[in-house]
Amino acid sequence: MNIVALILMIVGALNWLLVGIFNFNLVTAIFGAGSVMSVILYILVGLGGIWGIVMLFQRNVRHTSFMNDDA
Repeated sequence: MNIVALILMIVGALNWLLVGIFNFNLVTAIFGAGSVMSVILYILVGLGGIWGIVMLFQRNVRHTSFMNDDA
């Protein structure tokens, strides 16, 4: 699950990089503007980002717990 979320976040980040630098939306170019596939991909990228936030907090909880054990 973590690997899939990371891949989705990378896809989203690269697409935003292309939008920012070249004003080119790769997802729209491949699937078409407003197509079902582009909407699904955007939703999956968003869910991957939410899972990334969960991973971040899980890592901090484990790290904090580890640090408290040493104290």
